[in-house]
Amino acid sequence: MRVSEAVVARRSIRAYLEKPVSNETISTLLSKAARAPSGGNVQPWRIYVVNGESMTRFMAFVTSQTERETPAYDIYPRDLKEPYRSSRFKVGEDMYKLLNIPREDKPARIRRLMENYRFFGAPAAIFCFSDRQMGPPQWSDLGMFLQTFMLLAQEEGLDTCAQEAWSARPDTVRNFVKAPQELTIFCAVAIGYGDPDVAVNTLVSEREALANFATFVQ
Repeated sequence: MRVSEAVVARRSIRAYLEKPVSNETISTLLSKAARAPSGGNVQPWRIYVVNGESMTRFMAFVTSQTERETPAYDIYPRDLKEPYRSSRFKVGEDMYKLLNIPREDKPARIRRLMENYRFFGAPAAIFCFSDRQMGPPQWSDLGMFLQTFMLLAQEEGLDTCAQEAWSARPDTVRNFVKAPQELTIFCAVAIGYGDPDVAVNTLVSEREALANFATFVQ
């Protein structure tokens, strides 16, 4: 698979088959992804893998944690302005349409939102942490590392979904994976084989036209 093909094929998959992914495969993908760009070669990513038996234990642990947690960060800016607000709203409505969940059915939408905390049924996942000392340039490095990982997974025939939703459960994740206090969670990535028979996996989010985001300076 060419890089351009992997870029087009990659989607955020939100329903998975009960087909395992080996730790060896994940290890290979992580090792290759570590070649992602990193300013000053700082390599700020710290990865924890849950898979197989550890995934089973983690799911049970998540259910047992009932205390309210302080999110690690705001996923979206407050008072998100246009055109960003409309883009976010539309992709949400497109997803719920495929799920056949109307806007007025708030309980169903909340139940669907909570599927984030099951990795949408994926058999494996990684958590991406970084040292609290790091700033915006290093967070940019995290994004490049994660995109590299997801494209490599696509090449391997695996599907993924990056999940910043787990930043709302920082204590749960930290306590289970035993991450040191100096690390802060960035996101998770669900890993597995997408279920081709589930409608939500057909979602292809729209992208802005080139003229809307790129300026060729004269």
